[in-house]
Amino acid sequence: MSKRTAVVTGASSGIGRATVCQLTASGWNVIAVARRENRLKDLSAETGCAYLVADLTEESGISAVADYVSEYGPVDALVNNAGGAFGVDSIAEAVDERWQKMFNLNVMATLRVTKALLPAMRKRGGSIVFITSTAAHDTYPGGGGYVAAKHAERMIPLTMRQELVGEPVRIMEIAPGMVHTEEFSLNRLGTQEKADAVYAGVDQPLVAEDIAEAVTWCLNLPDHVNIDSMIIRPVEQGTNTLTRRMGTTQTP
Repeated sequence: MSKRTAVVTGASSGIGRATVCQLTASGWNVIAVARRENRLKDLSAETGCAYLVADLTEESGISAVADYVSEYGPVDALVNNAGGAFGVDSIAEAVDERWQKMFNLNVMATLRVTKALLPAMRKRGGSIVFITSTAAHDTYPGGGGYVAAKHAERMIPLTMRQELVGEPVRIMEIAPGMVHTEEFSLNRLGTQEKADAVYAGVDQPLVAEDIAEAVTWCLNLPDHVNIDSMIIRPVEQGTNTLTRRMGTTQTP
């Protein structure tokens, strides 16, 4: 049987990169999509994946993915991982531009790339995985913009699963909690010191490979099995606002 092919967005670092590594290791062909060509080249050299440099917040980036896939051949899975958070503004002090940036990246980019690859999957079958967040299931102070974007993103798979029932497309959501990656908190908070403080005192936060393993497991299940939604947290994180740090239970 020929290898299956997956497209992974946001593949240059963190969960996306780890997912490319684990999928290729388990026998998948992977097309890694991200904006940073140097990182994609390194990832390709390490894993043998194909790669495409594209900004999914731009229509040209979505068109580039659609064109590349049409030339590459059939795609069996899409892992919508591209996303991010910017700032920790309260609602009263919300910065419009940050909210719009998060909505464009987490929601509209996900919607557009899904629309681009969905028609072929409806004909021959396939799986779409949405990497959302526990922020898509609850909220926390300072998280309003990211929470709003992730709640909106989660509505895409929730709605699609109803609209496509009876068709050969699996729609899956994986919602990570605290994952210690090199860039997520740094991009959000702006300095390494602030980023490190997010994970300070937490004995074992999740790492990117934990989420990648869940993605790989979901995609390798028999075709009739659909994992509707999976919330993954480290043991020391009880909720979005309750985490054990250095022997005490504290809010972030």
